[in-house]
Amino acid sequence: MTAPTSTRQIVLAARPQGWPTPDDFRIETIELPELADGQVLVRNTAMSVDPYMRGRMNDVKSYVPPFRLDEPLDGGAVGEVVASRSESVPVGARVLHGLGWREHAILPADGVTVIDTERVSETAYLGVLGMPGLTAYAGLTAVAGFREGDAVFVSGAAGAVGSLVGQIARLMGASRVIGSAGSPDKVQRLRDLGFDAAFDYHDGPVADRLREAAPDGIDVYFDNVGGEHLEAAIGRLNLHGRVAMCGAISQYNATEPTPAPRNLALAIGKQLTLRGFIVGSYSHLADEFRGRMTDWIAAGDISVDETRREGLDAAPQAFIDLMRGANTGKMVVTL
Repeated sequence: MTAPTSTRQIVLAARPQGWPTPDDFRIETIELPELADGQVLVRNTAMSVDPYMRGRMNDVKSYVPPFRLDEPLDGGAVGEVVASRSESVPVGARVLHGLGWREHAILPADGVTVIDTERVSETAYLGVLGMPGLTAYAGLTAVAGFREGDAVFVSGAAGAVGSLVGQIARLMGASRVIGSAGSPDKVQRLRDLGFDAAFDYHDGPVADRLREAAPDGIDVYFDNVGGEHLEAAIGRLNLHGRVAMCGAISQYNATEPTPAPRNLALAIGKQLTLRGFIVGSYSHLADEFRGRMTDWIAAGDISVDETRREGLDAAPQAFIDLMRGANTGKMVVTL
């Protein structure tokens, strides 16, 4: 295979004001430089779009630097090495890396991870065996301190992280697993995945729906949504309940401050623990997680959903649709 001399990439053309639009992105063609010693050229075959990327589109200080205007975005991707100046990563190797949003990427050999695509699909490394999977496992076990017999509520439960949280909780002995989602089809999918109860948050106040789904309260809340969901969970948490604060997608595109939760004082009397986290702080659990998840997958105990879009040109709309909740499971773009 002849190595390409140019490629296409998506840059951040403007910082979104509220909801992102296609005009906030731009596709450019660039020339590829010659490889230096120790570098590899990867032809990306699939890339990830994730909710956390919305925060990086704002020019604010955070746990990860913001995307730069008129520069390519980045994120998880898998692909094939098509040129190499490294003995450790040969041509033909399938690799995982962090330079998505482009058709080709040049990286140092130690900046990629060689993956086995014989046993699982390459996109599994962007989802169930990747960052979303570790987020679900670490958030439930280490952050929320899950214990057998806990009743668990998950918001955004049909997404890449939430759907795994619910299944892991069930496999580890939860007494009850409840999920919220944004459509009747997603609610049915949660029931198919083994959730004991699920509801559409459009069907009325979340507090009312959660009260019906968890009449005896909850012990753990895995928060992907924030806002009204967090307020409802605080109201239903039992004494010494725990919250793993993973995301707040209901607020990512807000242009005005959001009021909820308005009942935070309940955390005092209930002696609740609300703990925010980022997955990068739990990399020490990666081997444990992959071992358990691989066993669960092999046994047929974990089901994985993907929503796929095709082509680099589809990536901006895929991200916008992700923010609107159009995905079930992991949103990936194949290239």
